[in-house]
Amino acid sequence: MAAHLKKRVYEEFSKVVQIPHEEAPAKKLRLSKPSKSAALHIDLCKATNSTDALQYLLQFARKPVETESVEGVVRILLEHYYKETDNSVRLKIASLLGLLSKTPGFSPDGIVNDAINTLCNEKSHQVLAQLMDTLLVIGTQLPESPAVRQRLIEVACKHLNDMYFGVRNKCLQLLGCLGMVDCPLAKEEGLGAPSGGLRDVQSIISDYFGDQDPRVRTAALKAMLQLHERGMKIQENIYEQACRLLSDDYEQVRSAAVQMVWVLSQLYPESIVPIPSSNEEIRLVDDAFGKISHMVSDSSWMVRVQATKTLGSMQQVSPHFLEQTLDKKLMSDLRRKRTAHERAKDLFASGEFSSGRKWADDAPKEKLDSNTVNLIASGACGAFVHGLEDELFEVRIAAVEALCKLARSSPSFAEKCLDFLVDMFNDEIEEVRLQSIHVLREISTHITLREDQLDTVLAVLEDSSRDIREALHELICYTNVSTKECIQLALLELLKNLNKYPTDRNSVWKCLKFLGSRHPTLVLPLVPELLSTHPYFDTPEPDMDDPAYIAVLVLVFNAAKSCHTMPALFSDHTFRHYAYLRDSLSHLVPPLRLPGRRLDLVDSSRGSGSVESAQLFLQQSLNRVSTIQNLEAPGAQDLLDFTIRDLCRLGELQTELAGAADFCATYLRCQLLLIKALQERLWNMAVPLSLKQNVTATAAAQQILEESYKLEFLYSGLDSRQVATVHHVRLQAKALQLALLARSRLGLDILINHCEKFLQEVESFQRLFVAELSLMQDSFVDQLLDVMPRLSSSKPAELVKILQSTLRQSSLLQLTLPQQIHRASATIIEPTGESDNPLRFTSGLVVALDIDATLEHVQDPQNTVRVQVLYPDGQSHVIHPKPADFRKPGPDRHRLITQVYLSHSAWTEPSQIEVRLLLAYSSSPTSSLCSPAKQGWSDSIDGLPPPEATVEGIIPFSKPVKVYIMPKPARR
Repeated sequence: MAAHLKKRVYEEFSKVVQIPHEEAPAKKLRLSKPSKSAALHIDLCKATNSTDALQYLLQFARKPVETESVEGVVRILLEHYYKETDNSVRLKIASLLGLLSKTPGFSPDGIVNDAINTLCNEKSHQVLAQLMDTLLVIGTQLPESPAVRQRLIEVACKHLNDMYFGVRNKCLQLLGCLGMVDCPLAKEEGLGAPSGGLRDVQSIISDYFGDQDPRVRTAALKAMLQLHERGMKIQENIYEQACRLLSDDYEQVRSAAVQMVWVLSQLYPESIVPIPSSNEEIRLVDDAFGKISHMVSDSSWMVRVQATKTLGSMQQVSPHFLEQTLDKKLMSDLRRKRTAHERAKDLFASGEFSSGRKWADDAPKEKLDSNTVNLIASGACGAFVHGLEDELFEVRIAAVEALCKLARSSPSFAEKCLDFLVDMFNDEIEEVRLQSIHVLREISTHITLREDQLDTVLAVLEDSSRDIREALHELICYTNVSTKECIQLALLELLKNLNKYPTDRNSVWKCLKFLGSRHPTLVLPLVPELLSTHPYFDTPEPDMDDPAYIAVLVLVFNAAKSCHTMPALFSDHTFRHYAYLRDSLSHLVPPLRLPGRRLDLVDSSRGSGSVESAQLFLQQSLNRVSTIQNLEAPGAQDLLDFTIRDLCRLGELQTELAGAADFCATYLRCQLLLIKALQERLWNMAVPLSLKQNVTATAAAQQILEESYKLEFLYSGLDSRQVATVHHVRLQAKALQLALLARSRLGLDILINHCEKFLQEVESFQRLFVAELSLMQDSFVDQLLDVMPRLSSSKPAELVKILQSTLRQSSLLQLTLPQQIHRASATIIEPTGESDNPLRFTSGLVVALDIDATLEHVQDPQNTVRVQVLYPDGQSHVIHPKPADFRKPGPDRHRLITQVYLSHSAWTEPSQIEVRLLLAYSSSPTSSLCSPAKQGWSDSIDGLPPPEATVEGIIPFSKPVKVYIMPKPARR
């Protein structure tokens, strides 16, 4: 007993009491970046010679500078500038001053005086030129400071007489960028300018049109053009000086002079200018046109290209001047002839009379001095002929484009230049031929092709280039021909093209469709011959699998739409073939009225429903769905089922609303999947008993995620509210995945990690769509944000319960009616998948499969479109086409023409592979938080959340096409 008491006493006295230790508050460290000005000052002080200083400055130029450090850096640079004796270092400092003046948030008005003061004592011309360039940068950064601008202009005028051409160039450039027409200036004496007096900036600049250095003359012309670009009207008296510069020895001067003459011709087109060495006068625009036409024969190819392009933009030229560019000989209406009365008057004034000894010695004489009476220079005659015959294809392309611009505004000129454009179809350069075809297509409304011209045009169908042939097919679609022989010739050549290049089938059919609809009266007398009909005898029925016969029927049926007497010439099998083609090729064969027959296949159902009524139905469907209070409301599933079915049918009937209807149906399908996954019996069941239901709900959550990516990337034209709705659906799917993960019991650490990621996504959603949150009342994300503080401090199990109840009780987010939403789609034209003949190749080698597809409403197809090849053994190859494989025939339409290389091991028998097009996407919500513009040169990322991992995927958006292939074993 005593031992027991002794033990208790020892226990009481030996009890250890731990006093809680108060932790000292952690000291906060403030990380400050070293001053860039101090670092620069230390580096420059370390420099022992000018070479070291220049190296330090070059290293400094590669580093960013914060806005608050710019002023200190500028002071250090200026201080070192005054002490430096080496010209190259001072030149680099002057360059750095200009770069620092462009720093966002920095106002360079404080360094204007210092920059101007450095000019006074500077002796190096190169440094002076760089300082003038720095002043130009400062002036452009301070557009709202007239005092600074006026001072800079005075400094430029003061240094215009510098001996170095670079200084004069920069001064003229500064005058062009900052000078004002209504502000008189006092120019220093020099270069023949009058001393003293006030002059405007244009007269000062024009003094340097005659400078001895061609680079200064070029700078003066560009400065005057800069004044024009800034909205100031150039004086008309500049025109004569600019015309003299067209004959300058330096090509850059002539090029700038061409631009100057063109500008003045647009400013004063109706002004009257005299013709040198005569008493005649013509309009300024006509005179400028003649002078620029003369430059098409310039020795420099760059001047020729610019002059030719400039001619195309002169729309106010008189017709006879325009037509003279197509004839190398001077036309009579551009040669001023003196009347007999004027010649008699001159003879009387000279005191000479007819002696009568010579027969008709007083008759009117046609001998005239062409150099003194021509209204246009003889060198300008046939300017476009010279341009089209130029040795460089760049000049020829420019001439073709200029002809197109002028011909579109003048039908008579379009007819006259038709022969020249048709001759360009035989050019040796493919790009020239293609451009000529496009040009003729644009002016096709003004012209009608003769048979000889059409023969030249159709000869291009033999070209091996697919782009050339398809461009020519499009040209024939919109071309008018004159006789039935032209129709017969065009059909014959197109059938030859179809036989030689079977891949042109769809393009040839489309071409004949338009050719028949534009010339029904010319096709009518050819129908018996084309269809091989006879008035007394039955002829054999042609094969409907023959593409050439289908081409003939497409031509005839489209002509019959406007010619009601044509169906009487059809035989019985032609009517059957019409019914077949009307179903299989409805986009090529129009609906026809065939009286007295059952085949009265007028398509009246398509136009019955108007777009307005379809839009009203779409809005009513969305309003009906918006009555659902929450996802567990009774009857919600049935209502969504019916609405989805109606929207899918609406998209099939109204192609204009197909994108909007499909978008709404996909969104409602996501909500329906979410309702089914949140059924009460699934979540009330014990975890071991709900494995099958868990699999179903997990598949539903994954499908909702995939559909949400389709909603975001497969549809174009979404506004910010609709994008927020799509991200809201994605957030619901991720919440469902998190709830299912909690039931799987994978581990607490994994669950905690997923919970943290989900909370980051909610915060990211709030930052991205802060403007749209007010329109999401009682939605899932709105209720989540209300309990966000509670979620952040909750345990994973409690967080999952809150998410589950919030998902059930949240209301269905109403979808606004999309206005201009289009669904991206693709149609594979080649291969057709109809051939039973396998594509045979040796195993281990490759075979090329031609792919021809049409893409609709695809954004940036060069980076997003992929071609997938799926082999029977499950192998899948994804190919990224080259950017050159894409063409853009129209707005929101692209054409993909590429080759896919197939390879596989040997097979025992042929099998099918699947070819389809995929749309690749990359989703990173936090990327939109970053502004595209750089916020200064700051590299701080404080306060930004950790970036979310980018989600990449692919979406099939075309129907698969099956192709038979047969890899054969290699022969030994």
